Amino acid sequence: MSDSNGTTAADTTTTDTGTTAVETLQQGLVGQLMAVIGAPDDKDVARAADDIVQQLDARLRAAGSAAA
Repeated sequence: MSDSNGTTAADTTTTDTGTTAVETLQQGLVGQLMAVIGAPDDKDVARAADDIVQQLDARLRAAGSAAA
């Protein structure tokens, strides 16, 4: 079952800090995008940001498939 944001029960499992897996990835993405802005020519920073985008995309696609 999904909520209005397209998240499933697996996505809403909270961590010790009270955040969900999707929220944790979203927060990580914001941090990585800030790092890209700060170091636009750093390939390692870009790869790290891409890794988070891929993880978040996979998580949201899985949530969308589960909701369908």
